[in-house]
Amino acid sequence: MAEHPAYPVGLRLSGRRVVVLGAGQVAQRRLPALIAAGADIVLVSPEATPSVEAMADAGEITWHRRRYADGDLADAWYVLIATSDPDANTAASAEAERLRVWCVRSDDADRATAWTPATGTSEGVTVAVLTTDARGRDPRHTAAVRDAVVEGLRDGTLVAPHHRTRAPGVALVGGGPGDPDLITVRGRRLLAEADVVIADRLGPRDLLAELPPHVEVIDAAKIPYGRYMAQEAINNALIEHAKQGKSVVRLKGGDPFVFGRGMEEVQALAEAGIPCTVVPGISSSISVPGAAGIPVTHRGVAHEFTVVSGHVAPDDARSLVDWPSLAKLTGTLVILMGVDKIGKIAETLVAHGKSPKTPVALVQEGTTAAQRRVDATLATVAETVRTEDVKPPAVIVIGAVVTEGPDRAV
Repeated sequence: MAEHPAYPVGLRLSGRRVVVLGAGQVAQRRLPALIAAGADIVLVSPEATPSVEAMADAGEITWHRRRYADGDLADAWYVLIATSDPDANTAASAEAERLRVWCVRSDDADRATAWTPATGTSEGVTVAVLTTDARGRDPRHTAAVRDAVVEGLRDGTLVAPHHRTRAPGVALVGGGPGDPDLITVRGRRLLAEADVVIADRLGPRDLLAELPPHVEVIDAAKIPYGRYMAQEAINNALIEHAKQGKSVVRLKGGDPFVFGRGMEEVQALAEAGIPCTVVPGISSSISVPGAAGIPVTHRGVAHEFTVVSGHVAPDDARSLVDWPSLAKLTGTLVILMGVDKIGKIAETLVAHGKSPKTPVALVQEGTTAAQRRVDATLATVAETVRTEDVKPPAVIVIGAVVTEGPDRAV
């Protein structure tokens, strides 16, 4: 007789007894989901992996340190059999059948009464994939299908038609250093759901081309602001569009809170009563040096790194940076927005004790197809920027780590 496909169902196990037999790698993979489901988990196994033992130590499961014995499945709603003892597995499976307890067997799926699907989650949606052909069951195939669906939901390429998944408001999204693949999956999904996108020049511009035609894209640099300061004009644009009931994404380069004036926008939205979601981004202060082969820390070389804004020169009265103290640090100094001020910065660091021979690297357009790296020292960097025509945006790295890349190791 032909085998019928499995009937998919979601088990609500909160507060219900679940028995797990065996505490090896299979149990280690399955237990977190059962814990998250709120199950009352009883583990029966003489030994356990360190990760499973940690779950028991934390009180997330009850562990009986012994082998399976008949009667262990009493009052259970669900059982996972995952021991290395075939006889114990067979006996436990028979007990589950007698007690009408749904039973998963890791060693013999054909003798189980339930199968564990390949599962994944995205924003409150659980995706579970089961094969329909018992003869062709392939966990790699079901996992691949699961991954494709979950990734589509996360990055916004798979969206249910005519279904809004997010309420009106503003999402402050860090777009990362420039490469469109380096935005977070949540940021990409929110972009796909947006009605309006207000984008910075340094945001991942390639992502904007993927947006549907109905999405209004506004270049933040071109918002007319008349007598207002530019930031006030951006704040007002966010508020006005959100008040129209639209889903608004403020797409910023790097991370919104690393020299991105993100908190000013959050505060303005809060004062206007507009809900705001902050999505952190990969900061260019660590990602761009990494993309150029420079570790901002390295064992035996740098135990700290400091990120500084260089948009105000050291001798400017508006500067909030303690440059003399920075000159005394032995770690890595990462400067953002400092290309046109690097001459004065280098001069100040040297004047306060930094060696003129300290290595410097400038990474222009980091993580993009136009990325290039220019090396110098504090003594030569000002002239190097002029002769090499280094332009913003560029991340400047100062310190011994500049010479620690794989192509520069001795």
